[in-house]
Amino acid sequence: MINITDERQEAIEAGNKALDSLYIARDYLDKAKSWGIYDIFAGGFISSMIKHNRMKDAKLYIEDAKRDLMVFQKELRDLRDINNIDLETGDFLGFADVLFDNIFTDIFMQRRIDEALRKVEKTIWEVEYILRNL
Repeated sequence: MINITDERQEAIEAGNKALDSLYIARDYLDKAKSWGIYDIFAGGFISSMIKHNRMKDAKLYIEDAKRDLMVFQKELRDLRDINNIDLETGDFLGFADVLFDNIFTDIFMQRRIDEALRKVEKTIWEVEYILRNL
């Protein structure tokens, strides 16, 4: 016989683990966003490299969050599709941003960061909402 309390606890634990990864990803995206703004207005090679390193870090935690969310989804079976978070910049775009380092590539990368940040924040809100209602 399945114990509902155990199943609920497993879902809560899975949701909290996903939130941890999402919070860290959001922090790295915030840092990338800050460096991106700096890069647009006053940056250079160093600020581009720091921005891209923060983006790489965020991408790693987004991937962790996707795996954690799949476990959470399995536990709940009613969680909407939230695997559309992505921070793909494309190898060429990342390369172009650092190599050409101009306002056009900087602005384009900033839009990608902002979009990923919005998706992460929306997913955090959804997971927190579900956890509050468990």
